[in-house]
Amino acid sequence: MNTSHIIDGEASVTAAVQAAMADTANPRLRDIMAAVVEHSHALIREVNLTEDEFQAAIRFLTLIGQQTNDSHNEVILAADVLGISTLVALRNSPEHEGQTAAALLGPFWRADAPFCENGDNIARCDMPGAVMDVSGQVSDVRGNPVADAVVDVWQASPVGLYENQDDQQPDMNLRGRFRTDAQGRYRFRTVRPAGYPVPTHGVVGELLRAQGRHCMRPAHLHFMVHREHYKTLVTQVFADDCTHLGSDVVFGVSRALIGTFRSHDPRPGSDEPHYRLEYDFVIEAGQSCLPTAPIK
Repeated sequence: MNTSHIIDGEASVTAAVQAAMADTANPRLRDIMAAVVEHSHALIREVNLTEDEFQAAIRFLTLIGQQTNDSHNEVILAADVLGISTLVALRNSPEHEGQTAAALLGPFWRADAPFCENGDNIARCDMPGAVMDVSGQVSDVRGNPVADAVVDVWQASPVGLYENQDDQQPDMNLRGRFRTDAQGRYRFRTVRPAGYPVPTHGVVGELLRAQGRHCMRPAHLHFMVHREHYKTLVTQVFADDCTHLGSDVVFGVSRALIGTFRSHDPRPGSDEPHYRLEYDFVIEAGQSCLPTAPIK
């Protein structure tokens, strides 16, 4: 009779679970799950987890799944506010050859944004706030321009809402994809984004309130740069004059990703200042693949 799974007290549980998984055919799955069991069991012992706390953890995990739908992703949000998304992004995208720093994808990227011509405006309706021109160059780690790269951009509005959160914005507003020209350059027009609170109507909001944390992100633009034979870059560029740069609720701000939002005099007929952002991206050779969109 096989007795390897018979438990002789709490000290034997971890070894029994590890033995049960030892024949996992996929070596990477075997290693990851062995570490998950080892560290999760160690956590339970370290904090002396009570049954009530275990039930609360089960409730949290259940609700982040139940509160995820086509227009809102509570699972991604939970990973973001716990720093998990940023840690994964940085560990998988080192900067040792001058690559642009990576940042978390976030819960608001949508696949298949409209392709636009360089110079087009991604504000697809009249919007309050300052006009902003954005431009830059995509190059490889040797400094060569990368032509025909796709620069996918998305952002919140001047009132801090993405278009899927706001019935007043048309579909795919403040989203667009641009192809770099022969010199690797891209450019587009938009409105200056505002900082905003992450959604707090779900269980992640409960967690933030219980921890005494604010829910704010500094103003930023999201970028995803991809081209065949290059590793896809997912990143963000932050306004240098924005509140919460030093306390981003999702830990997304790297010093290298703080851009200079230069203010210029208002244009004729407008009282709003005009902004300009220039930001270059450096990408490395590798596999080009797109992430799974967190929302539809």
